[in-house]
Parts: sequence; C-alpha cells; structure tokens
Amino acid sequence: MFPISSNDSVISTFLVTGTPGLEAVHTWISIPFCAMFLVTLVGNTTIMAVIWKEHPLHVPMYLLLAMLAASDLGLSLFTFPTMLGIFWLDARELTFSACFAQMFFIHTFQDLESGVILAMAFDRYVAISHPLRYSSILTNGVIARIGLAITARTLTVQVPLPILLRRLCFCRSNVLSHPYCLHPDIIKLSCSNTRVNSILGLCVVLSTMGLDFFLILISYVLILKTVLSLASHGGRLKALSTCVSHLSAVTLFFTPMICLSLLHRFGPRLPWHIYVTMANMHFLIPPVMNPIVYVVKTKQIRERILKLFLKKGPGGSQVTFSMGMSTDKQKNAS
Repeated sequence: MFPISSNDSVISTFLVTGTPGLEAVHTWISIPFCAMFLVTLVGNTTIMAVIWKEHPLHVPMYLLLAMLAASDLGLSLFTFPTMLGIFWLDARELTFSACFAQMFFIHTFQDLESGVILAMAFDRYVAISHPLRYSSILTNGVIARIGLAITARTLTVQVPLPILLRRLCFCRSNVLSHPYCLHPDIIKLSCSNTRVNSILGLCVVLSTMGLDFFLILISYVLILKTVLSLASHGGRLKALSTCVSHLSAVTLFFTPMICLSLLHRFGPRLPWHIYVTMANMHFLIPPVMNPIVYVVKTKQIRERILKLFLKKGPGGSQVTFSMGMSTDKQKNAS
C-alpha cells in the first residue's frame, strides 16, 4: 500500500518483538491473547449488528457507540493477528511496506477512537445539561457530520506519516520494540535526519488525542457543574450514572497512554517488558472491555442482544421481553 525504495537502506525488513524474556512460553501466553481477540471480535461485531438491525437504536447515543465498536474492531484487526503470529509461528519479519501499512491503520483507528470518545462526551454533556433540547441539538444528521469530521481529521494528520517515512534510510538495528509497527518506534531505527518526522508525530498526537483528552476534561467539568446544581440527591446520582460507561471508555483508553508517557519521561528506568506491557494495554484492553462495559451497563443494548440470540426458549416457545414504548422514549437521556 505504501511502496518504498530501499536502495539506500542497509536493511530491508523489520523484526517485531513478542514478550521479551518469555519466548519459551509464547504458546501459553497466546491463550489469553487469543481469548481476548475472540471476545473483541464477538463483542464489537454484536454491538454493531444489534444497532444496525434495531431501528429504535438509531439515535445519537447508540450511533456513537457503533462508531466506537467499529474503531475498536479495526484497531484489534491490525494488532492481535501480528501478536498471535509471533506467539504461534515466530513470524516476526515484516517488509517496509507491510510495516508502514500496519502503522498507518493502527494510528488511524487509534485517532478515530479518540475522536469518537470525545463526541460521546459531548453527547453526555448535552443529555445532562440540556435534556429538553437534546433531540433538536443532536440529530442523526449531526452525528453523521461529526463522524465525517472525525474521519477527515484523522486522515489529514495520518496520511503524511507513512509518506514521510519513505524518504528515510534504515541502516541501524531492524528490531522494533513492540509486536506491531508504531511511528515513534520506526523512526528510532533510521540513520537519516528524522527531525521532521518527530515534530510531525508530536503535532499529530497533540492535535488529536491530546486535544481530545483536554476537551473531554472540560466536558466533564461542565457536566459536574450541572449535576451539582440539581437539588435532588437522587437526581444527581441518576445523572452521573448515565456517564459510567463513557467514563470507563475514557479511563481504559487514556490511562495506559498517559502512564506510559510519564514513565518514559519522568519515571525510573524499568525493565523494557514493563513498557511493552503498558503499550499493549493501551491498544488491546479497550477493544476487549468496551463492549463488555456497555452491554453490562446499557439495558437497551443488553435486552436487544438477548432478543437477537435467544429468540426461542425451552420447548421452542418464543421468549418475550418487556421493552415497551416507555423504554424507547427514555433511552435518549440514559
């Protein structure tokens, strides 16, 4: 997808790394990773299928959830297979083009997920601070435009990265630090001047995930201000409970990344497998946990998944669920 001339490069391939020091037990390590990949595929695909099939769920809150599931699924499809290939087949070698393509898609879906989480924070702010205007502010058309804006922003900042990597010469070690290709990891192996690549990479991070995290914090400050202004203690708890799932998504996505950045810059020197493990948590844990959290915490999703998979009970009788119009009317503010 991203052709590169390696005439000036001493090396022509990269080697991805599994779990340092634990190569002898890679087969056993692969078992939980395989289970995580299966949960990710089933969970996120199910959420997207249920939202697509059930017309009452075609509302902003659930459309954003479908976007989050799509981002998680894409991120998993470009990270888990490489890791399982290392664990099962010791398949560590990647060509320049394959590595740059993987890097592009990993960072693209990472930025898409960050943007969707920000949009979900805005959704929660409108639902809590302006409940009577919720349906007029956040229409399906607005959500579609938000999705297009997130995609356009992501492609605008990510497309130049692999293109600029093509001009670099690689003549140092070809061993990457992670089980997949990441932009900072690749440029460390170049013997060319990588100043432009480093500056652009930093600007991309700050203008996407950095900016998104800052705006999410502002959203929750405004949400907390609105909640504290409510006279009823029960009303406060009910309003905050609608944010639990989203707060979990924010925590799962941003916490490993922030901790890893702080450790790299200010923390003590730790064994390298600690940094690799935290990087894996950032890319692998959110796609696994997000569908679980949203299914557990969202009644409408849970009921419709049961309706989809448990259509018939014992003896062939039809299973029915009490999902009346009152439930559907309340879902926008839940």
